[in-house]
Amino acid sequence: MRPVPVSPTNGEVRIGARLRAARQASGLTLDQLALAAGLTKGFLSRVERDETSPSVASLITLCQVMSIDVGSLFSAPEAELVSRATAPSINLGGTDVSERLMTPRGQSRLQLIHTTAQPGGTGGSELYTINCELEVLYVLEGEVDLRFSDHTQAMRAGDALTFPGREPHTWTNTSRTEVAELVWVLIPAPWSGSS
Repeated sequence: MRPVPVSPTNGEVRIGARLRAARQASGLTLDQLALAAGLTKGFLSRVERDETSPSVASLITLCQVMSIDVGSLFSAPEAELVSRATAPSINLGGTDVSERLMTPRGQSRLQLIHTTAQPGGTGGSELYTINCELEVLYVLEGEVDLRFSDHTQAMRAGDALTFPGREPHTWTNTSRTEVAELVWVLIPAPWSGSS
């Protein structure tokens, strides 16, 4: 059997932005990384701008200094598209609302929920809590009142409110004629997202 020749793609491998992000996440300046890796600041700057490529030995040294895996620089980013039309419906106990989970079901770091609330729609008459550290409500369209045990916050399109997830609250679309569109961000994800 004859070997089949494989031609290179000649596509550039661009890892500069990932190296810069790793350096910044490590809390290192260009000077500090250059000193620790035995390279020059100018060389590292050109590498981060993808103007030059490091040797394999230099790349391994950089990754060791920053405590990252060399393979992480070349792996495809984990990205998963969730379309609103096909996002799973969830039921958080509200009335006259439609809620969709906009993050993948297995996402544990955060959850994003899109809520469509009919006029007068509500998260419920009773205050409730969600088992997460932080909640963010962003109003895309309409007006809602976000009610806590000691006060009510009126919100309009373009407003965002961040509060502890364990804070008892509920909300209401205050309009008698307009639908409200809301986005909730829950950090970390409080449940698996099953429908």
